Amino acid sequence: MKIAVDAMGGDNAPQVVLAGVQRARDEFSELEFTLYGDEAQLTPLIKDMTRLTIVHTTEKINGDDEPVKAVRRKKQASMVLAAQAVKNQTADAVFSLGSTGALLAAGLFIVGRIPGIDRPGLMPTLPTTDGHGFVMLDVGANAEGKPQQLVNYAVMGDFYARDLRGLRQPRVALLNNGTEPNKGDSLHQETYQLLSQLEGLNFIGNIESDKLLQGVADVVVTDGFTGNAALKATEGTAKTILKLVKSAIMDSGFKGKLGGLLLKDGIKNIASTFDVSSYGGAVLLGLKAPVIKAHGGADADAVYYTIRQIREMLANDTVGKVQAYFAATKGHTSVDK
Repeated sequence: MKIAVDAMGGDNAPQVVLAGVQRARDEFSELEFTLYGDEAQLTPLIKDMTRLTIVHTTEKINGDDEPVKAVRRKKQASMVLAAQAVKNQTADAVFSLGSTGALLAAGLFIVGRIPGIDRPGLMPTLPTTDGHGFVMLDVGANAEGKPQQLVNYAVMGDFYARDLRGLRQPRVALLNNGTEPNKGDSLHQETYQLLSQLEGLNFIGNIESDKLLQGVADVVVTDGFTGNAALKATEGTAKTILKLVKSAIMDSGFKGKLGGLLLKDGIKNIASTFDVSSYGGAVLLGLKAPVIKAHGGADADAVYYTIRQIREMLANDTVGKVQAYFAATKGHTSVDK
């Protein structure tokens, strides 16, 4: 399994990238990595070059670059070269902590879409109170969506949940402003009808945003604008609650700190529940190969878990299954998988 790594992307690159890569390399003997970045910065951070190859480049895509222009103009950027390796079939997957928009552009223009997929969707794994988590797409690859695109997201999310979450019949839900079939705008109403008729899909209906973290669905489908808003609201709320709990303990004098000490294990469990680093990165589903985006501020552990996620996708041939499905249905998503 050959993974192309944008070693220069992210807030703490290349240190955390190489630390996570080397941990994964040491654990999984089948993994090989090509690291794209400044050799002068990368080499001192590597203790053992086993199954690691450096492709030197000093050009990188910055967070303030316009994504499409940057991908087209910075031909020697670490992210662009990593994506090009997948296109040329010298790598099986590409991984970056860099600009989300640029990675989306590189995925679309360089790696390419699966035939039958109009628009790929960005899919992270989010936490639930029962600790199992769920996947949601799209969370920002496309500001708008059409009913058939959301159906495609449901199919791809279902494949992913089966392969990487080990679920035999993932519960698929449509994010909406009510649970009734006639709720929402025309996009959501039409999508509801299509999902209801799709064979082989365990569609459980609409889900409202207040139920997202309660573990009632395994795959949540939505348009990119709504998904991104829900994602940011969920992440922001979780961080705010944890911050408030910490402040309440530290600002309440001796009794508050004593109470915090007694509740230490419970607070750690809450923090662990909402720490999504162990789930890996966000997958750009709908492309011809795994393209994975980890958070720009990710640490070495998050990099390691993202590589584990890529390994599982490759081992299960998740992208290949999606390609075969859409090739068989020829755009008519009604065949039992």
